[in-house]
Parts: sequence; C-alpha cells; structure tokens
Amino acid sequence: MPLHPPLLVLLNAATPMMWAGFFLLVLVLLALDLGVFHRKAHVVSSKEALGWTVVWITVALAFNAWIYLEEGHVKALEFFTGYVIEKSLSVDNLFVMVLVFTSFGVPKIYQHRVLFWGIFGALVMRGTLILVGTTLISRFHFIIYVFGAFLIYTGLHMLFAGEQDPDPQKNKALRLFRRLVPTTDRYDGQHFLTRVDGRVMATPLLAALVVIEAMDLVFAVDSIPAVFAVTLDPFIVFTSNVFAILGLRSLYFLLANVVEKFVHLKVGLAVILTYVGVKMLITFWDIHIPVLVSLGVILAVLLTSVLTSIVAGRRAELLENAAERKHSGE
Repeated sequence: MPLHPPLLVLLNAATPMMWAGFFLLVLVLLALDLGVFHRKAHVVSSKEALGWTVVWITVALAFNAWIYLEEGHVKALEFFTGYVIEKSLSVDNLFVMVLVFTSFGVPKIYQHRVLFWGIFGALVMRGTLILVGTTLISRFHFIIYVFGAFLIYTGLHMLFAGEQDPDPQKNKALRLFRRLVPTTDRYDGQHFLTRVDGRVMATPLLAALVVIEAMDLVFAVDSIPAVFAVTLDPFIVFTSNVFAILGLRSLYFLLANVVEKFVHLKVGLAVILTYVGVKMLITFWDIHIPVLVSLGVILAVLLTSVLTSIVAGRRAELLENAAERKHSGE
C-alpha cells in the first residue's frame, strides 16, 4: 500500500473550505490580539488575563458547537476531549515559562510579545508534527502502539522521576543559538534584535523565545500523541491543539503567580499521559474505550489533582501559621 501524501491526508480529514476557514479565523484572531488589543507593550493585569482566558475558551467552545452542527456529536466530543487534554498538558508549559522569564530577567511589560511569537512558532511546529504523525499512521498503523508505549514511559517517568526543574541557561538549543548568533545581555525595549557598536545582535528577548520554542517541542512530542488516542482525524487533532495553545498566553498571566501552588498537578498530568498511553496500546487486542469515558476520566483526574493541591496548600498554610504562633509565644 503506497504512502498517502500529506495533502491527501488533510483532504480526507476535512474539505479545503473547512481548512481555509479555520486558518482565516486563527489569522484574524492573532491579528486582533497583537495588532489591536496588545499593540502597545504593557503589563498584563490579572483582570485582563482573566478576560482573555474567557474569550479564548468561548471561541473554542463556539468552534466546538460548529463542529457539532457540521460533523455531528462524535466529532464534537472528540474535539472537546482533545481540547481538554491539550489544555491540561499545556499547563505544564507554564512552569517552564516562569523559569525562562525569571532566568532571563524578562520585564513583565515585554513578556506578552515573547509569548505571542512563541505561540505563533508553536502553531507552525505542531502543525508539521501532526501532519507527519497522521501521514505515518495512515500507512504504518503500528506507530499508534509506539506512541502509546512512549506516553506510558513519559507518564511513569514524570510520576517517579521527582521534581527537577530544567535550567533554561543550559538548554541545548540556546547553546547552539549562542554559537551561531551574536547575542547581548542588553535589552532594547521590545526588540528581538539590536545594534551594539554597529553590529546586529540578538537581545535576551530572542534568547528567551528560542528556549520557549525548544521546550514547546518537547511538550508537543508528549501532547500530540495523547490526542491521537482520542482521534486520528488530523483536522480535529490540529484544531484542538491550536485552540488550547492560543489561550496559553492569557492563562500564563492569570496563573503565573499561583501555578507552583498546584503541587499535585504534575501527578495528575502523569496519570493522564499513562492512561491515554494504555488506551492506545489495548487497541492491539481490539479493546476500545469510548471517548466519553476517557473524557470523564481525564476531567476527574484534573479535578482531583487541583482539589488535593488546594487542600495541601491550605494545610501547609495552617501548619505554618501554627508554628509562627508557637514561636511568637515562646
């Protein structure tokens, strides 16, 4: 059986008008975001971040409703489940973003610009990975079992490897970038390039962007196969990925100061990765878990990890206050 060309894979998933309409929608949203609402650099407040988070989720749900009307409830459920998976796994990106901006000392006023172009690059990169993945699966079905085994390994590694935050300054992509591109430690407003003694050099903003893109590639290798556990339709996989990533910037500004308080979130994400990996592997024995069941499991794991994190945080706060009272009494 010949290898299906990428274009044929895309056209089998959706009509050219559906693809064109989706890309037009994304381009309009990105143009409004950077060209109108965030044309001038400013510090994004929690209120503004909450508003944009609601906007992006609303747009995603509206698109989900359109899929329901056009493709039926099965495709709509696949999109929503894929969106929830991608949204939950993308939260792990927030930890890295905090580390990167702290490591490079990126002023808050310029962080949105870095994230905007980081998201734009992530969309192109993930689109390429999804196209390659769906093309390979359409020819070599056993790849789905390879993805499943990889997700189980990743989930178990995340669960038992312990907390070990990556050092952005030691990132291999950054080291290669610094060898190839002259860089400076001096900021020049929100510019990625500047002139130093007449020489064009990259600013720390561009260096931070390189690290964010490199780290997103690592996360994409985990998250994209996870959605393949729900559906092999590249249109559903890609669109659910895109809508989850588009809302990541506002989610960052909303949760950046509190994300570390969700101490059990990584455990929840590890369980989700392991679950979807098992779901992919058991199809070898013709065992198929309904999408609705998977959605319920994923939401239950997320809710449990968030609630237990809140309880653990509250308990730690009470113990800390009790220790302070005891110390002051002495």
